[in-house]
Amino acid sequence: MSRRRTLAVARKEFLHILRDPRSLAMALAIPVLLLLLFGVALTLDVDRIPTLIYDADGSPQSRELIARFDGSRFFEVTGHTRRYGEIEPRIDAGRALLAVVIPPDFSSDLLAGRRPRLQLLVDGSDSNTASIALNYAVALLAQYELDVRAEAQNRRVGRILRPPVEARLRVWYNSELKSKNYVVPGLIAVILMIIAALLASLTIAREWETGTMEQLLATPLRPAEIIIGKMLAYFSIGVADTVTAILVGVFVFAVPFRGSAVAAGAACILFLTGALFWGILISAVARSQLLAYQIGMITSFLPAFLLSGFVFAIETMPRPIQLVTYLVPARYFITILKGVFLKGVGLGILAGDFALLAAYAALVFLVATRKLRQKVA
Repeated sequence: MSRRRTLAVARKEFLHILRDPRSLAMALAIPVLLLLLFGVALTLDVDRIPTLIYDADGSPQSRELIARFDGSRFFEVTGHTRRYGEIEPRIDAGRALLAVVIPPDFSSDLLAGRRPRLQLLVDGSDSNTASIALNYAVALLAQYELDVRAEAQNRRVGRILRPPVEARLRVWYNSELKSKNYVVPGLIAVILMIIAALLASLTIAREWETGTMEQLLATPLRPAEIIIGKMLAYFSIGVADTVTAILVGVFVFAVPFRGSAVAAGAACILFLTGALFWGILISAVARSQLLAYQIGMITSFLPAFLLSGFVFAIETMPRPIQLVTYLVPARYFITILKGVFLKGVGLGILAGDFALLAAYAALVFLVATRKLRQKVA
């Protein structure tokens, strides 16, 4: 393989990119647009839950309980009602997700040492949000009951009783439990897969449609030189997109970056190379730009978004789907990015994921070269 011929193909492809400034501007702007759009809109945090209160007791104990809901960052008391029948219409209208019903005998049961009854009504249209909201409410009520009983016990014995077990919870790597801290690194992988696969998937198909591929094949160029040359031209755009995405994630969304920049850069290079080779393989298979675009979207965006662990945990998927995720390179890239960004781990722990990305890039390159050689023959 000649380096001179490979660089000549890369220069030719790069000049073609520069002659289409609109496509170039779109390729550079899409990562920022997607990061801003998904980083702000795509949040899995469940807080500020609209809460409706129906207090039929009106006691100091019920008002203290309401104050706890109002003071929690997970709940937002949006209204009070004096009639039980008003709860359902408000939930149906979307004005409340959770309704807390405090019965008339709440304080009397609580002061008498009996377990008070409370009713929680949750809008289950979104089952995931409803489940999380219900768990938050149950935890708040359990803590309130524990505090009330501890205070009553302290009054009886005349001194403060300490609980036999004191739990101290520590959340590592994402102590604030913000979803953007793991959504943004995963989004970088999705963006690179989309940009790389879609840009590269049109390159050879465009040559076939314009009739220049026959002229290119008439030269002494080998299939490997054509593929690597075309990949290098789009690789520069991918590197610019990668740097932009990382800078936006760190400085705009304040995602912590605790690991090595060298490890992150090496992972980005391996993943970007494999994604570009995949796009070129699609372009070699489909001689139509429209078909290549459609195949590129189906094989890049959907697997990277749905089967990589970007949004949906792989552990909760059915077993057959979990096996399919091992074929999605974005899965390993996202694991590396989350490890580098949040955990600060290095090659010693992520060596297996790096090896799989390298194997993926090499395999796709060999298949693309073989496919293009068949087209030449």
